[in-house]
Amino acid sequence: MDKTGRLIVLTGPSGVGKGTLVSLLRQHHPDLFLSISATTRSPRPGEVNGVHYYFLTREAFGRLIDEGKLLEWAQYLDNYYGTPSQPVLEHLAQGSDVLLEIEVQGARQVLQNFPQALSIFILPPDLDTLRTRLAKRRTESPEAMEKRLTRAETEIAHSLEFSYQVVNDQLNRCLEQLESMLYPG
Repeated sequence: MDKTGRLIVLTGPSGVGKGTLVSLLRQHHPDLFLSISATTRSPRPGEVNGVHYYFLTREAFGRLIDEGKLLEWAQYLDNYYGTPSQPVLEHLAQGSDVLLEIEVQGARQVLQNFPQALSIFILPPDLDTLRTRLAKRRTESPEAMEKRLTRAETEIAHSLEFSYQVVNDQLNRCLEQLESMLYPG
């Protein structure tokens, strides 16, 4: 009998370490399908179109919205982010587990349509640590960083809406906690 895959939603504020955790998870579990999000923001140094994100114009992103081809989408700090639905639904139907690494607003949308999804909110140890992590990335202006921190406070207030909350204070411990949730036993 065919088995439908699990939908796994990983979210949390910007700079909390979601990308690093996802990279490590995929190294340990290469069969875990990672959905690639679309965005209107510019690529950061080293990011590759179709690998890290699908980098789209606002017009192209708007067409995806109009055509109903996004599982979720949200505007975040003057840019749009969204999850193309077709690859996610195809992999779930084929029995693959699908991981969405998405921002909080989008994660909440996904859970409205997929309440059975396993949802995990990654928390920073505290806001000062998050500020330090964002500063080390050196990808944003001080103003953009402050916007991200303000947004993080609001997002953290919604963390209990998700199935699990995991504090990323020590990377290896956080990874072990994620793996025990995804692959118990």
